[in-house]
This record gives sequence, structure tokens and C-alpha cells, in this order.
Amino acid sequence: MIVITGATGNVGRPLVQSLIAAGEDVVPVSRSGDGHQADLTRPETLKPALDGAKAVFLLTSANFLAGGNLQDVVDVVKAAGVPRVVLLSSQGVGTNRHPSVHEDAVTGSGLEWTILRPGNFASNAFQWAESVRTQRTMAAPFADVALPTVDPADIAEVAAAALTDSRQAGTSYPGTGHAGAIYTLTGPVAISPREQADVIANAVGEPVQFTELSRDQARTGMLTFMPEPVVEATLDVLGTPSAGEQQVSPDVQTVLGRAPRTFADWVTRNVEAFR
Repeated sequence: MIVITGATGNVGRPLVQSLIAAGEDVVPVSRSGDGHQADLTRPETLKPALDGAKAVFLLTSANFLAGGNLQDVVDVVKAAGVPRVVLLSSQGVGTNRHPSVHEDAVTGSGLEWTILRPGNFASNAFQWAESVRTQRTMAAPFADVALPTVDPADIAEVAAAALTDSRQAGTSYPGTGHAGAIYTLTGPVAISPREQADVIANAVGEPVQFTELSRDQARTGMLTFMPEPVVEATLDVLGTPSAGEQQVSPDVQTVLGRAPRTFADWVTRNVEAFR
């Protein structure tokens, strides 16, 4: 049995579907919705879902930073006798943009662990869905700064491989299987917000007018749904990415034996949100 936290999100939902399709017994966990309801800021609520689990996928929300302690969650997982944990972290930990406290809780747990560090999610484009759908407009800061946007479906497939310890023939990993591996997950090519607008316009079959926001304008909008430290770190990455943050990682290819999906692939699957 495999326990998936954040099971209703952009990564958790396809991860649950992928594992079920592979014949795994899955317990989806979220704060609301189908499956086991638990709030990771109250780790004891996770306990009932862990009985008999062989692996746990840990995904925390941005708001968890304000009121949660992942060490407490990991302690609950370990006390339940679960041997393997896969953590959805952030590329920003590897580039020192974000603190490593969540990763430290996992790597110091004594459990078998795998850490996933995705970059900018393709699904962040959902923030433009309403304006594209209703006005054929799109606004974003740093119009021509390109990052290798990653498809959440690729993150989910890598997570599934790590949770089941499955290996692509002909590839190798540090340690045994995926245990002890840290994977940086990106798309196949860097793409800017202006280029993303062109991809969306092509998918809906009509022009989309792009407007570049200032950093302050973008910050004001993001503060309505993200904590301020996360907003500032995100804007730093979007506006002044390091060379490492703009680099395409080989890890999706390494784990899955195929190239990562493009932003256009993601838009094609989700085009109805923009029409």
C-alpha cells in the first residue's frame, strides 16, 4: 500500500492515477475530498492512513511553511513502520533559494528516501486561464526570462517510479534503486512567459495579448494566495534565475527513459481551461 499526500493536486492526482493503473493499492490523502482526510500541520491526523503502508509521498502546500513542521510528520511516518518516503521538494533548495529544513527531516530520518526537486511548474499557467478564456489576454512579470518549465505529469511519473522502486532498463541510480537519490526535474527546454503566451494562443487558435507586469505588480497579486517569503523567493527565481535554474536537467530522461514533456504538451492536454 502506498500513501499519497496532496492527492487532489496537480502532482498528486496523476500520481494516484498512475499507481492505480500499475496495480498498486493506494490511499489518497488530502485536507478535503475523497480518500483519507488529514492536515499535515496536525501530523496525528495522518496516522490512520499509514497502517500497512510500504511507502509515503510527502507533498506540502505553500501554507505549510507558516504552520507546519515536517519533522513531526516524518516522525509519525517512521513510528508507523513505513520504510520508504518520497519528498516533493523544490529546485530552490539545490540552488540555495529555499531552506533545506524539509529535506533535512527526510534525509536524517533513517528511512529509505528519495527527493524530487522540480523547477517551475507548467501548471502555474492556470493562473492565466480566466483572462485568456474571457479576454484573450495574459499578464506576467519578466516577459523574456526563460526557465525549463516541468510538466506535473512527469513529476508524478518519477514519483511513481521512486515509490515503487521501479527502474528503467539500462539506467542506473545511486545506491539501491532510487534510495538516496535527489532528482532535479525540468522540462526539455527553457521557455519565457511571452513564449508561453504564444503556445497558448496557438492552442486556442486565437491571438493572446501579452502584458508585462512589474515586479511590484506581480508581488501584489501573488500575496493574495502565497506567503510573503515564498512570493519573494519565487520572484527572484523568475526574474534573476541562476545558471543552474535555467539549465535543463537530464533526470526525467534518466528515470523514465524518455524525454520530458514540453509546455506545449501540457497546454494541449489542458486547452479547455483556456478556451
